[in-house]
Amino acid sequence: MQLDTREFRAEAKFQRVSPQKARLVLDLIKGRRVEEALNTVAFTKKSVAPLVEKVLRSALQNANYLSQEQGLDVDVDNLYVKNAIANEGPRMKRIRPAPMGRAYRYQRRLAHIIISVAERSQEGLVQKVDAEASAATKPAKKKAPAKKAAAKKTATKKPAAKKTPAKKAAK
Repeated sequence: MQLDTREFRAEAKFQRVSPQKARLVLDLIKGRRVEEALNTVAFTKKSVAPLVEKVLRSALQNANYLSQEQGLDVDVDNLYVKNAIANEGPRMKRIRPAPMGRAYRYQRRLAHIIISVAERSQEGLVQKVDAEASAATKPAKKKAPAKKAAAKKTATKKPAAKKTPAKKAAK
């Protein structure tokens, strides 16, 4: 029995940061609880970290607002970062002066940062604990005799091949 968990998301489009650099921070918070993710981003020294924190707080507020508006029973303390991605936006083409009157072209990359949070289901955690508890109460099965395993090990070993002495070079 799996309940349909609601997902809340926030986007920041056309941000002046390379998607590759944004992914470094986003990979730190994927799968973590929202409170833990906010602490992680707050102490990250990357320049994109304040932007990621802003998007994460926006997703949290979206969850809070929509749960009140639609009458959903969402526990904000039980939310986790379900998805955090940085897609590539349009590139800005720029020109830099180069020696001897030439020009070098370069591209300023933009990113679309998307963070979605969802409520972690409690049922899966309870089932795992029950399964572990029932496994602990069952008596342990006896292992097979060790003699057979030792016999297999000796059979697999091969004697080392003898090296033939190298012939002396003719003078």
